[in-house]
Amino acid sequence: MGTQTKGKTIFLLTSMVGWLLSGAALIYLTPFLANQVSHSATTSLWMENLTRGGYNPYLALAGGGSILALTVIGNAVWYQYFENKT
Repeated sequence: MGTQTKGKTIFLLTSMVGWLLSGAALIYLTPFLANQVSHSATTSLWMENLTRGGYNPYLALAGGGSILALTVIGNAVWYQYFENKT
């Protein structure tokens, strides 16, 4: 088994958190996307009920999109500058 630096461990953990939050934003967007792709009486009612409860898909779009962008940029920077450096 190889060893791993503290920096790589921190990078992997923060990267996992970024991907997890991006996935959570996608899951949160599921009702909105279902209504956009397959608009029907059922999905309209679903969105109406969720909206009454405070559902706001634009928070997930903004938050998830920005987290995804930061995660991808962070991964690109890591692999370009720090991977395979000893």
